[in-house]
Amino acid sequence: MSTPTMRENFLSFKSRAKILHTTWLAFFITFLVWFSHAPLLVAIQASMGLSDQQIKTLLILNVALTIPARIITGMLVDHFGPRKMYSAMLLLTALLCFAFAMATTFEALALTRFLLGFVGAGFVIGIRMISEWYPAKQVGLAEGIYKGLGNVGSAAAAVSLPTIAMLIGGEESWRYATAITGVIALIYAAVYYFSVSDTPAGSTYFRPNKSGGLEVSSKKDYFFYLIMNIPMFLAMAVLTWKVTGLGLISEHAAYVAYAILFAIYCLQASQIHKVNREIFIKPVPEIHRYKFKQVAILSVAYAVTFGTELSVVSMLPLFFKETFMLPVAMAGVFGACFAATDVVSCPSGGFISDKFGRKRSLVLLLAGAAVGFFGMSQITGNWPISLAVAVMMLSSLCLGAAAGCVFALVPLIKRRLTGQIAGLVGAYGNIGAVLFLTVFSLVSADQFFMVIAGGIAFAAICAMLLDEPKGVMVEVLPDGTIERIEIH
Repeated sequence: MSTPTMRENFLSFKSRAKILHTTWLAFFITFLVWFSHAPLLVAIQASMGLSDQQIKTLLILNVALTIPARIITGMLVDHFGPRKMYSAMLLLTALLCFAFAMATTFEALALTRFLLGFVGAGFVIGIRMISEWYPAKQVGLAEGIYKGLGNVGSAAAAVSLPTIAMLIGGEESWRYATAITGVIALIYAAVYYFSVSDTPAGSTYFRPNKSGGLEVSSKKDYFFYLIMNIPMFLAMAVLTWKVTGLGLISEHAAYVAYAILFAIYCLQASQIHKVNREIFIKPVPEIHRYKFKQVAILSVAYAVTFGTELSVVSMLPLFFKETFMLPVAMAGVFGACFAATDVVSCPSGGFISDKFGRKRSLVLLLAGAAVGFFGMSQITGNWPISLAVAVMMLSSLCLGAAAGCVFALVPLIKRRLTGQIAGLVGAYGNIGAVLFLTVFSLVSADQFFMVIAGGIAFAAICAMLLDEPKGVMVEVLPDGTIERIEIH
């Protein structure tokens, strides 16, 4: 007969497992919808008579809004809680998905695909939810499982949607296949809302003291934060430049877009000042301080890990096809293997971080990824293909594990700001993808891999400046009392 303590531990484990699995499935569904158009582009092009440039535009628009969306989503989840936010995100996802499926003009397709970029911010919500339910010594593994399994949504879209469209048949079959993902999101919005709670029973959900921007602890961090926001707007400017290069908007319109981006940055800087102006009047009490450099270093690390993953997945099949003269199908399988390792690598990275130290694990895994991509830059057609695949898999495993380490650290910086911190770090992942894809458009494949190796090596050096989380985080309860949260 089990003791009460054992029973309580079992119920606690069961409750946490339920939250983990319902939340990664929510992430999986958002990625399923976000990437639902890519496998169907050929069918969409044939059905609507779109040009190649218009198809390229849809691909660019799909990621354009994700960068600011992750910042906004981080703010909203900290304020409203992950239960309401994920349910609302899934509902919005479904409605936009239906709008895309029913679009009859390119303009309607473009607008809905642009707005669907917001869906790519869904993973930020789960980072906060998981951090509320798992203790610091287990949060790395839990976040890794969440991220690794959720990312599979994009692969599921690539495998399932063309098959569904083929079974339905007809030129308009892509609409039904896309709409099915919207139905799944709509149903799961209700399932998620009624299945989870933001915190375990008896725990407090800490909210930011102010909304509109990330709170920082010092004047130095205030200016550091302003600087860290600049690359987000530069990345969106690069996307505008790409669309202009395709000839789909005029140079005059591009200049207007650049001016708008600058104006938005100024407005954001004003809001950040409003949230943090008190630090210029009196210092933040020591117990409430955190180091923004932790956020900045993790942002750089995620830019080179997730950014590399997004950019390499899109070019790897062509690289294998041209280097080893492989059939298209076989080259595609090798390319898919690079992304598929996330299922193992992200949880592994989180587990390693939990067991062997956050800083050390991140530095070593980034260094391993840098060595791996240096090796990929040396691949030629004279290599045995088995060796090339082995180097690719090693690179992918280290890369995914390093990304798992990043989000093992994010929840241990400042509990009530976890959503906003995850949003900023997540946005840098997309910034990295824009940067690396732009580089790839300008250089050869071997040079591209060398640039990635250099970027990851730089991130590894930056990670050496991290402070290992230790001791406790301090938060203020609604009644004014202090709660200390162990982060060993």
